[in-house]
Amino acid sequence: MKKFSLSAVALALLLSGCATTGDGSKSGSGTSAISSVLGTAGGSGSSSTENKAGAALDVFKAVTVSDEELKTVSLQYRNYEDRTENAAPANNKYAQRLARLTRKHVNEDGMKLNFKVYLSKDVNANATADGSIRVYSGLMDMMNDQELLGVIGHEIGHVKLQHSLSAMRTAYMASAGRKAASAAGGVGRLADTDLGALGEKLVNSQFSQSQETAADDYGLAFMKKHKYKVQAMESAFRKIASLGGKSGGMDAMLSTHPDAGGRADRMRDLASAK
Repeated sequence: MKKFSLSAVALALLLSGCATTGDGSKSGSGTSAISSVLGTAGGSGSSSTENKAGAALDVFKAVTVSDEELKTVSLQYRNYEDRTENAAPANNKYAQRLARLTRKHVNEDGMKLNFKVYLSKDVNANATADGSIRVYSGLMDMMNDQELLGVIGHEIGHVKLQHSLSAMRTAYMASAGRKAASAAGGVGRLADTDLGALGEKLVNSQFSQSQETAADDYGLAFMKKHKYKVQAMESAFRKIASLGGKSGGMDAMLSTHPDAGGRADRMRDLASAK
């Protein structure tokens, strides 16, 4: 229903954009707007109505992209980021540690996941809708193995609960990359410039408080399921809270959500509950 509603809004925008000209008169069949979208008319003399119609069509294509197509976009973006970030090679000590910890989780809760390390001092980790989870070496330096597994469980939660998918849809709609959608509504191959712009939108998007809480709960359940140390979720958040806003990465990313100290308290209470 949500997808249908968004599509209906975009279609309404498209139709309303073709309804009148700048002087209030009817635009007729809407051929000029369609020509503008197809690139057969317009240019410097194109009307604002035509531009609005083209923008509305872009939005229509973006909101009707399927979940599977968005996962394809996510994979394209992740491959781009793996090329442009300082990804640790397989023989790197950070990569070897992460591989050891996640070996049993590449197929987790019905999902196919992949894990890599970005060599950066940022205290950060993130996940994209295709199941790619990236951990920064700055976070690994701060966390012991159990705490790191707790953070990884949290990130897996964002994938499983489709928070990452929702964030990608929002970023895709807001970026120029949506123009790569085909006339049939499918997703084409995005250029690096489009993927870079998409990444900026994705980085600036933030999960809601309820999403972060749900991912925390998933992470704790993940720790219990695999018989890891559940208290590690609390201590991981205590360490993040100790940054006191002085570091970028995860601390800044979570700044608008429940404070790390409060999340640590909640994990403590849930872990000790019978």
